[in-house]
Amino acid sequence: MFLGGNLRHSSGNMSAPRAPLPDYNSQHAAGRDHAPRTTLPVVPRGWGGAGRGAPLPLCWCRRGPSGGGAGPESLRKIITTLAVKNEEIQNFIYSLKQMMQNVEANSSRAQEDLENEFQSLYTLLDELKDQMLMKIKQDRASRTYELQAQLAACAKALESSEELLEAANQALGTANHHDFAQAAKQIKDSVTMAPAFRLSLKAKVSDNMSHLMVDFAQERRLLQALAFLPVPSTPEIDLAESLVADNCVTLAWRMPDEDSKIDHYVLEYRRTNFEGPPRAKEDQPWMVVEGIKTTEYTLSGLKFDMKYMNFRVRACNKAVAGEFSEPVTLETKAFMFRLDASTCHQNLRVEELSVEWDATGGKVQDVKAREKDGKGRTASPANSPARVVQSPKRMPSGRGGRDRFTAESYTVLGDTLIDGDDHYWEVRYDRDSKAFGVGVAYRSLGKFDQLGKTSASWCLHLNNWLQVSFSAKHANKAKVLDVPVPDCIGVYCNFHEGFLSFYNARTKQLLHTFKAKFTQPVLPAFTVWCGSFHVSSGLQVPSTVKCLQKRNSTASSSNASLP
Repeated sequence: MFLGGNLRHSSGNMSAPRAPLPDYNSQHAAGRDHAPRTTLPVVPRGWGGAGRGAPLPLCWCRRGPSGGGAGPESLRKIITTLAVKNEEIQNFIYSLKQMMQNVEANSSRAQEDLENEFQSLYTLLDELKDQMLMKIKQDRASRTYELQAQLAACAKALESSEELLEAANQALGTANHHDFAQAAKQIKDSVTMAPAFRLSLKAKVSDNMSHLMVDFAQERRLLQALAFLPVPSTPEIDLAESLVADNCVTLAWRMPDEDSKIDHYVLEYRRTNFEGPPRAKEDQPWMVVEGIKTTEYTLSGLKFDMKYMNFRVRACNKAVAGEFSEPVTLETKAFMFRLDASTCHQNLRVEELSVEWDATGGKVQDVKAREKDGKGRTASPANSPARVVQSPKRMPSGRGGRDRFTAESYTVLGDTLIDGDDHYWEVRYDRDSKAFGVGVAYRSLGKFDQLGKTSASWCLHLNNWLQVSFSAKHANKAKVLDVPVPDCIGVYCNFHEGFLSFYNARTKQLLHTFKAKFTQPVLPAFTVWCGSFHVSSGLQVPSTVKCLQKRNSTASSSNASLP
């Protein structure tokens, strides 16, 4: 209920007299003489239907400490809510006004484009009309010329024939026999040579002009069918016809309905580590391929550094693009690893997947380490980065200087263990390197051990110092390879079957195969002296290598494993 008097109902007669409301304060004065009297706030016009001077509802009145009414904090919240709502309405009003302006601009542009298109049709029709009229005029002029020439020849032949006829009639009236015979002979000779007997009495051209008649019924129906371009339908990606192989993705799609107005397609893709439908928020942006003219496209030369890829496609005509297809996710399984810079030899400078031998690297790194640790300060196990939780297949990094390869073991390992399936990676080295090696090694490879010198590693080794040699090494045994030395080597490792094969990465020629029984997980391993190399990871096993490995697993090769 409301307190106070002179309340006015918004729907009642404003001039009708009203009975005064009872005095709330006087009726309830008994028993609260000692209580302070509360002053009721006045409600502004328009609040709750009350007029000017009307007090607030009871729920808005401020009460004492024990009262349950709302205080200034609630009013502040209401004010904040109203302010936020007002801002939302203002923003919406602005967007509506902006949309109205856009409607005006876009409709004007559409109208201008339509007029231009029709004007181009008018121009084309006028040009076609002029060309066809010119054809009719040329044909008429040609036929008229032929007929006039034939008419002139006929008139001349008729005139000559009439002269001969008159001469013949005069010869018949000659009484002298000798003159008659001579005149008859002349007339006979003239008749033989007369144009009338050498003249064709058939018109050279026809007066039929039916070949220049037109029937625009079909074109008229096409013109009557002119309409605004429809929005293209949404394509459907055909997973059965799509393929992921050899670091390439071939994506195929189809349209639900045939649409001759489609000009091209737009394909978008992005990398992700999440299986299933694409998420709304991804770290990787959509990559765009435009201007695709067919319903199939192949992305080649990809690096599969993430587990999956999302794809979507849409159709476009000359004016508008349709909706994107339902996104699909394809698995891009590949062997992705990095180089472990924390355990490599100090003379090797590792940057991403590139390694360069640096003769001063050890001294520089020692100085940096001392500057970082400070005088007399040693790293404690509790502060060691090795305590960070790693992926089960990833080697812990930053394990301290004691685990670094040292002495003449210029070695760097990959950071991802191989303990199953088949894997493939490539390495391109500098041909001027004095020594280079690539292969696999157990994680337990000693810090003084060189690749191929112990039973814990297998490798191909190139020696360009003093004399050139290219050999396969394991357990301190070497087999010289009589094959051309490539500048890029592909490494295939099948852990379960125990195959470690090396290929010319460009020609896929098999260089050598180790047949081993791996007793523990292995790591990609590399060594270089006075040179450099670059590793390519995120690669799938090439189809050619798969075929060669199947053949190699069923037949003995001359490049068999070392004894």
